[in-house]
Amino acid sequence: MTDRPQNPREAQQQEWPGSFLKMDPKPDHGETSYQGSGRLKGKTALITGGDSGIGRAVAIAYAREGADVVISYLDEHEDAKDTAKRVEEAGQQALLIAGDITEAAHCRSIVAQTAERFGKIDIVVNNAAFQMTRTALEEIDDDEFDRTMKTNLYAMFYICKAAVPHMPAGGSIINTASINADQPKPKLLAYSATKAAIVNFSGGLAALLAEKGIRANAVAPGPIWTPLIPATMPPEQVESFGSEVPLARMGQPAELAPTYVMLASDESSYISGATVAVTGGVAVI
Repeated sequence: MTDRPQNPREAQQQEWPGSFLKMDPKPDHGETSYQGSGRLKGKTALITGGDSGIGRAVAIAYAREGADVVISYLDEHEDAKDTAKRVEEAGQQALLIAGDITEAAHCRSIVAQTAERFGKIDIVVNNAAFQMTRTALEEIDDDEFDRTMKTNLYAMFYICKAAVPHMPAGGSIINTASINADQPKPKLLAYSATKAAIVNFSGGLAALLAEKGIRANAVAPGPIWTPLIPATMPPEQVESFGSEVPLARMGQPAELAPTYVMLASDESSYISGATVAVTGGVAVI
């Protein structure tokens, strides 16, 4: 059992991209629970989608572990400011960068601003994602499919390519995949395809960057309570969200943060090319 927030209390929906400030129950990002121990002291981390959800939980954890944090986000300014405040309360620097990562130039700008401010990039977390629930293939228009691919895949490529020259040996790239990479959901057709590609990309990248001493891994979350859920799923699905996994509940962003800390830390120096599943009991092979 856990004392973390359980399943949604009622059906709810938001306009995309959504805000954690409007969710019920409020997600647990580790605000009151995560205790750091200096595992990332002196490091700089760049996190896309760092304003809310998994990205916010990772930003809080990284700061409490001693890292400065760059928070890339679309336009959820209140969420981002609150996350930056948490980073600064931990005694670390926070840099907010708003903009659309479907644009290659913006991805390169994020990396350039990070390198200019901090001089290096030790950790890259490609976490931002886009999805929409559709019940039929003909419901997915070209623009939506394009945005899904560009947000989830292209941006990861653009940022990795730009960041690697600024990453020292011992650097870590962590890409957020999904349980849907292994068990695709028909109603999340485009999203599931991108998450499978992320797993494959991360494995290939690990081998490609090994000679530079840079590691690359993926994390495959199960149903996690983030703004993406009420912003992209029908209200009735939100109400039962997470009940299908063996633990019979949704996961909280705070329950993923320790995995991202482990993969970013020097303690995981021999872990590269792995996909770590955090799925509430669903086996990912």
